[in-house]
Amino acid sequence: MTGTLFSTPRPEPSHLLPAAGGAVVLVLALPVIALLGWSVAGWALAAAIWVGVHALDVVVARARATPGAAASGLQAFALFFKAVALLVVLFAALAANRDVALAAALTYALAYTCELGLSLVLYFGSPAR
Repeated sequence: MTGTLFSTPRPEPSHLLPAAGGAVVLVLALPVIALLGWSVAGWALAAAIWVGVHALDVVVARARATPGAAASGLQAFALFFKAVALLVVLFAALAANRDVALAAALTYALAYTCELGLSLVLYFGSPAR
């Protein structure tokens, strides 16, 4: 029974609820950041990165609907590009202003963690095929 949890295929869940959860975390983080006296520009940078990543996900999802190997290649490139672009933006922010980069990294990490957790709950909570 232990091997069936990870070896049983399940349908891919919707991305809407996890994205909404990440958006809620971003919205709730703004007053917390303001109360703590952290950089609101860091929150704005995290929100911009989050919106950009999800915009790229929408483009890739539309491209995935077309048959062929090009869609798979685009998906792999988008995954790599998102990770590299996120690091480049955060390191550029770090070089410019440490406080902005720290607030952006922590805010984005919270939103991403919430989104990942909701995705895992939806995936493993769905019935197996």
